[in-house]
Amino acid sequence: MARGDLVMFEEFVNYLGNKLYNFETAGDTFRLGLITNAVPPTHATATPMWGDWSAQEVSGTGYVAKGKALTGQTYNEVDGVATFDANDVTWSQASGGTSGFTGAYWAVLYDDTVASPADPAICFVDLGGPVNNNDGDVTVAWNASGIFNVTV
Repeated sequence: MARGDLVMFEEFVNYLGNKLYNFETAGDTFRLGLITNAVPPTHATATPMWGDWSAQEVSGTGYVAKGKALTGQTYNEVDGVATFDANDVTWSQASGGTSGFTGAYWAVLYDDTVASPADPAICFVDLGGPVNNNDGDVTVAWNASGIFNVTV
């Protein structure tokens, strides 16, 4: 896997079929959390949930527990292609450049609204870590075609 690769969890298709998510603009709250490499996520993780990785979440200036909530989320369908998208996510450089978070290897996208299973994960991004915000901003820039597409 290369830096910047986004990988969908296999279980996401099951979660989607069971109507766990509401991707609409005023729907569920989706968050992007940063984790270390203690337990790397894999596409085959059974029932992936934020709780699988929350114990290895990074911490430091500029990072809030549970990660950042997505903003500007949209879900639209055009000609048989449904697209989920949101604004890029940025953690600003820590002031002073020494007290920020360190050791981020993965960014996990999950639904912070769903209670059962709690906070189901959708996908993860390889940050090519270790990444920190002491040296500058850390940004996850979504693909111009959206975070993901479902094509019929």
